[in-house]
Amino acid sequence: MRHLHTRTTRRRLLGALAAAVLCATGPAAPAAVAAPAAAPAAASGVDAGLALTPPMGFNNWNSTHCRADFNEAMVKGIADIFVERGLKDAGYEYVNLDDCWALPSRDANGKLVPDPVRFPGGIKAVADYVHAKGLKLGIYTSAGTKTCNTAGFPGALGHEYSDAQQFADWGVDYLKYDNCNNQGVDAKQRYTTMRDALAATGRPIVYSICEWGENKPWEWAADVGQLWRTTGDISDNWGSMLSILKQNLPLAPHAGPGRWNDPDMLEVGNGGMTDTEYRSHFSMWAVMAAPLLIGSDLRSASEETFDILGNREVIAVDQDPLGKQGAVVSSAGGRWVVAKEMRDGSRAVALFNESGSTQRVTTSAAAVGLPAADAYTMRDLWQHRSYNTAGTISATVPAHGTVLVRVQADGRWAQHPPAVELGLEGGTLVEAGRAAALTSTVTDLGRTAAKRVSVALTGPEGWSVKATSPTSSPSLPTGRSLRTKWAVKAPAGTPVGSYGLTLKASYRSPTGVRVDSVLPLSATVVVPPPSGTSGLGDLAWLSATNGWGPVERNTSNGESDAGDGNPITIGGVVYGTGLGVHAESAVEYYAGGACEAVTARVGVDDEEGAEGTVAFEIWADGVKAASSGVLTNAMPDRPITADVTGAQVVRLVATDGGDGVTSDHGDWAEARLSC
Repeated sequence: MRHLHTRTTRRRLLGALAAAVLCATGPAAPAAVAAPAAAPAAASGVDAGLALTPPMGFNNWNSTHCRADFNEAMVKGIADIFVERGLKDAGYEYVNLDDCWALPSRDANGKLVPDPVRFPGGIKAVADYVHAKGLKLGIYTSAGTKTCNTAGFPGALGHEYSDAQQFADWGVDYLKYDNCNNQGVDAKQRYTTMRDALAATGRPIVYSICEWGENKPWEWAADVGQLWRTTGDISDNWGSMLSILKQNLPLAPHAGPGRWNDPDMLEVGNGGMTDTEYRSHFSMWAVMAAPLLIGSDLRSASEETFDILGNREVIAVDQDPLGKQGAVVSSAGGRWVVAKEMRDGSRAVALFNESGSTQRVTTSAAAVGLPAADAYTMRDLWQHRSYNTAGTISATVPAHGTVLVRVQADGRWAQHPPAVELGLEGGTLVEAGRAAALTSTVTDLGRTAAKRVSVALTGPEGWSVKATSPTSSPSLPTGRSLRTKWAVKAPAGTPVGSYGLTLKASYRSPTGVRVDSVLPLSATVVVPPPSGTSGLGDLAWLSATNGWGPVERNTSNGESDAGDGNPITIGGVVYGTGLGVHAESAVEYYAGGACEAVTARVGVDDEEGAEGTVAFEIWADGVKAASSGVLTNAMPDRPITADVTGAQVVRLVATDGGDGVTSDHGDWAEARLSC
């Protein structure tokens, strides 16, 4: 269940809801239903045989919230699609109901009542339908007096044994147990009580603890539930996904069979990110051994969405029986390498590019924990092709993209063609009417030589793309590159914006097998920055990503819609110009080597109360030039200045301060670029 959105001040929200409940019912907590006298001992996930690999399935919330289209017909339709589109065979098992399935009041006997409009046949009939498909049903409630929806549906606090028995009687196989309206009762106590209640039913029910990571459940919940949320709620945008990813990655030591870190459900296919970003989302959740719960309405999903969700080679990384969560190998400059040990001794390696421009991400077989060998087999899990490598694991990765490979030392590496990496040196920023110089690289990473190598670069219709050095080589031995210089020119008058370039290479293995590789690139047509000092709130940016809604010009971040910000206000001081952002955020500007400085006054906007924490950074051509440190709502604005002399691109970054993105409205007040 969502809790409004990730920036909501959750404690304030929960306090208000709890107060409303107490006003209606009085100060006494609901009377608890007594536990059975001889309740069986609860078993851990491994002991009970539950969730030995991360649960896979569907949850309706990210696509429907509490709208009327969440109903019995939808749930049955999802079950049908699981079977018809091969998702069941790929491993997806659970069809889970989120909040709003019940009536707001219990019956005269204190029992939960399914909404007869949404579920006219009741929950058991839905469970029977799902079970008949060879699937399992999940349900939702909260470890409080009410669930999280403002309609006030009944929670399970004080009714744990009765509710658990109802779920078991209906045939429920999975319980998501939320954290709203918890009356301040100790979290471990609340979640342990429901564990015991589920065990008392005698039915195996996977138990998902959803307390948002507030009480560090990874430290205590391994013998309580099979998975636990590590973060606040995900939203369907790049900034939210990135923030949650960064919070979940360090928790790898706590995961294993029957005990999983849960960074929240998948947003793949909901429309707020690009397909490249969704592939990164899916790849990184898989390498983190995260539960894979589809959050899009599959009845209207695109073929690309099905292709991403149904990639069995990526799913196999997530579902590997060893149960290791991937660990960070390196992360400099937004170039992430995350490696996951697999049961067969191989390593799944994610080369993830956090940044807004193409970057080379590289590591080695030794660095990811593989033994020394003459060569390795490297399988690209999105291309579905195998290569040999002498030990380098590397790729030129598009902005916000991920290359996911599986690498192992085996004796069959020579059966595969050598891995060849395509790359581009120099930026892809083009001023219309002026030729830009680019250099492409084709590098043999394999133990065997690449033969008859050729390369071509193409651009949009009407552009001039000319090679000014050789475009072919008869042979490239290990580690050698074909470097080709290009003059790329956009016609005068080409509008500012992003345009596609395509770098293609062709080569043959020593046995004559032809391999064609393609690297899609983007060229951005830019205009030189104006001379003098300009407000960044008035200049066109190259790119902008934001954790909640769009970046706002000369106002605060506001809510989720464009133009809904308020006057920028930090510590009661109002500013007329600047940028309003929400962590995680990055805004890039073209400086063209002609600027000297960026200045601003930064801080957390007053509009979100007392919980925001944001750190501000200024980067010049991939190098951090200035940092504010972590700022809170209680702190006044802080001046920040960066020397950006000679930089082609200036990037303004706002991070979450390391504690999640709740209330993280940041202001770049009076932000200026001097050229």
